[in-house]
Amino acid sequence: MASNTQTQDVYPLDADSLNSLSQLVSQYNREQLQWSSGYLAGMAAYQGQGQASAHSVPTPATHDVLALWTILYAGETGNSKGIAEQLQQNAREAGLSVQIHDLRDYRPKALSKLQNVLFVIATHGIGEAPDGSEPFFEYWLSEKAPRLNDLRFSVLALGDSSYVDFCEMGKLLDQKLIDLGAKQLVERADCDLDFDIPADAWIGKVVKLARESVQPESLSPVTPIRPISQQLRHSRKNPFNATVLIDQRITSRHSGKNTRHIELDIAESGLSYLPGDSLGVIPVNPPELVDTLLQSQGLSGDESVELNGEITDVRTALSHKKEITVLSKPFLDAVAQANGALKPLLEGRDTLNNLLNTHQVIDITGEYAPDWNAQALVDSLRSLTPRLYSIASSPDFNEGEAHLTVDVVRYEKFGRNHWGSASNFLASGVNEVPVYVESNEHFRLPVDPDTPIVMIGAGTGVAPYRAFVEHRREHGHSGDNWLIFGNRNFSDDFLYQTEWQRYLKEGSLKFLDLAFSRDQEEKIYVQQRIVEQEDRLYAWLDRGAHVYVCGDADYMAEDVNTALLSVLQNKGGLSRERAGEHLAALKAESRYQRDVY
Repeated sequence: MASNTQTQDVYPLDADSLNSLSQLVSQYNREQLQWSSGYLAGMAAYQGQGQASAHSVPTPATHDVLALWTILYAGETGNSKGIAEQLQQNAREAGLSVQIHDLRDYRPKALSKLQNVLFVIATHGIGEAPDGSEPFFEYWLSEKAPRLNDLRFSVLALGDSSYVDFCEMGKLLDQKLIDLGAKQLVERADCDLDFDIPADAWIGKVVKLARESVQPESLSPVTPIRPISQQLRHSRKNPFNATVLIDQRITSRHSGKNTRHIELDIAESGLSYLPGDSLGVIPVNPPELVDTLLQSQGLSGDESVELNGEITDVRTALSHKKEITVLSKPFLDAVAQANGALKPLLEGRDTLNNLLNTHQVIDITGEYAPDWNAQALVDSLRSLTPRLYSIASSPDFNEGEAHLTVDVVRYEKFGRNHWGSASNFLASGVNEVPVYVESNEHFRLPVDPDTPIVMIGAGTGVAPYRAFVEHRREHGHSGDNWLIFGNRNFSDDFLYQTEWQRYLKEGSLKFLDLAFSRDQEEKIYVQQRIVEQEDRLYAWLDRGAHVYVCGDADYMAEDVNTALLSVLQNKGGLSRERAGEHLAALKAESRYQRDVY
């Protein structure tokens, strides 16, 4: 009792309250601590103005009236979150009170209680909602969604114009909200992978109009805050030049794949990461590909072009600034205007989708030969954007380093050689690579070190699992680790074979199930191993295991999802519908996490 009194003399909280607060914030990262301090200061200000009592101020989870504007975001990578956080910062600097929520953690029906909402919505894969946000879209895009006559909103849609369903989820949500009676504050903005300029413009518009729509007395005082130094904060816009320490092929010379293990020195970068995060790589396009594209247009490469207000030569623009591997719909439209023979292929969904999935820029310029000068060629192409690679190392086991597992993309098709951008850049013998860390908060190891984990992946999808096992081993976690890995051939494509076998022998890896598809006449994939081991998998789920899936989104991930449904039906006695609900519940509990692409 005396200790409590003594504590109250020093702090405005008693010992129990202070201990509870310490436990609550102990898991927060730096950004979360900064946000919380601002939120609590806002609560204190409202209480001081007589607008709330100590018992009436709600918490963020209740979507309180203190947040005049609510920002809701959804995405697979960190792009949506990054834009949402920039919007939040700009809004607060303008004096607005705002809240921000990831749609994965947001109750769908809570939207009906809000009046002012700004959405940052990415589309994943072929017109799909980002993993974990499906319940929100299923509810609000359904017939049972209620009227929203009092809602003001705006949508920033993120997408990839190399897909037919470009920005589909943002478009669907925007139209549905209008149909439900909501009013647009600003018209929807659709952003491609090079989203910086249009996203900044949208943020500027919505913040300006949101501030104008609020009564002056409702605005929070704008308090100048000393900014944290950005000198060492490397990002997508300010990458760090990491030195290449090791670039080693880890498939055999007989393999049809050239998969490489690359180690980068980031010790002096100030960058930090956790297992599950990705490394963004700013690539340079392969010289061979640049030459092929220039030749297809009859250009030498020395022609001058204007790019973002600066004059450079077209070779430099194509090498460092423009996307010349993956097709985009705007590029195809530009070619079709110059050569009408392409137009019929763009009018049908299936033909357009096939074109986007199977061709590169050089195939289109080579076959349809638009009569362009250097400036027209550059103008038709979207900006070169970073590539994300799952980090294949634990930061504590490999201090000051980040490791990558990279399939080098080189192939022949349509009588032409083709190259991938970042993979060939990384494997070109370059000494430095511009990089930044892309956080992936929804692909994380369990907090409880005793929790078992099941890691499912094919090919380079094994990369984050190397980081997982290294990290758990380094920290002495007692939870069992089970890897289900697939690739083409045991002798040629068993990535990190000696490491997995060593971990299995020493017990860091409890089980290792392998699926090498081409070692027998009938192909075998990871989803078949899941079904074969359904007794063990169901028992692990019953023990509270977390399940991870990493790799191809269109085929492998969906087949694995189907296999998991089968296990729940067969071993749990669930109907197909109930099995789906159970998987959705596991997602909501962060026990079923996917990093698919």
